[in-house]
Amino acid sequence: MYTTAYIASIAHHVQSSYPAFPSEKFLKAFQSAEWKNAELKPRVTFIARQLRAHLPNDYSVALKHLLAIHQEFTPGFAPIFFPEFVAIYGLDELDLSLQALSEFTQTSSSEFAIRPFLEKHQDHTLRVMKKWSKDKNVHIRRLASEGCRPRLPWGSALKEFKKNPHHTLPILENLKNDTELYVRKSVANHLNDISKDHPQLALQIAEEWKGKNERTDWIVKHALRGLLKKGDTQALAIFGLKKSTASIDQLSFSKKSLRIGERLEFSFQCSLPKSESIRIEYAIHYIKSNGQASPKVFMLRERLFEKGTHELTKTHSFEERTTRKHYPGEHRIVILINGQSAASGTVILKA
Repeated sequence: MYTTAYIASIAHHVQSSYPAFPSEKFLKAFQSAEWKNAELKPRVTFIARQLRAHLPNDYSVALKHLLAIHQEFTPGFAPIFFPEFVAIYGLDELDLSLQALSEFTQTSSSEFAIRPFLEKHQDHTLRVMKKWSKDKNVHIRRLASEGCRPRLPWGSALKEFKKNPHHTLPILENLKNDTELYVRKSVANHLNDISKDHPQLALQIAEEWKGKNERTDWIVKHALRGLLKKGDTQALAIFGLKKSTASIDQLSFSKKSLRIGERLEFSFQCSLPKSESIRIEYAIHYIKSNGQASPKVFMLRERLFEKGTHELTKTHSFEERTTRKHYPGEHRIVILINGQSAASGTVILKA
């Protein structure tokens, strides 16, 4: 994302608001080894630091120039150096900085930048975020939920909120019926975070929200995905899933061994003595770098199955991904019915 042309565009836009901006000096900093060797997040911080070094010393004046130009950039991840600037340099200018974050989140996202403010100025920041949860702008409403998630990926964990998630529940209550799926996804992910440290609280909230309308039903299903994959009986019961009478037979694999990067097809029969709603998943016990196996659960089907025998087939890829690295060894594959193991087999993954 941060090409030479992109960095030059930053200088160009800043200079349009602040004519005294030393563009050549700013651009020269990006020829350093620190920049060339940096990965993504350090590059975001580097850009923010260079803007601070070349803008007026007065934080409020520097911020004014950035607010004047941020909408010139294509919305997405790349302009996230604007809220990063606030996170690094604006902690002592609370109201000014929070207002800026609500502006910057509309062209990028302030979900990471808000977290230092929650750590240092928790009560005040939460009051502001509760107001944001009723804002007309969808991006600001999403920030109200996403920014205070206890376990935000890529973000620093909020230890106080992991310990006591009740701090953020009023915000989730305001957003549970939001018209935008973009916001409801954040609410669901926030509640999923809570379920990892306080499963009973998450289940209590889910039971309260379930059946209110389609919006809250979607949130509840998405929020409890972690507990459902663990086979939590209370989570399953919320969706009418109990101990099943179904059985799994004739589990077979298209090959007994395959190489990293290849695909595996497997099939089995699911037999039911009576019609019932069941959730069918499969778990792959991946071999990790230390040689130990760790299971990951994948969804296959969840619906009403009629009495009788049903043939199911699934193809699974063992291609390398940024989120998963494969290691050779024996991989156990388990078929799960309503969270309970119903059949299993093994395949050998080769380098």
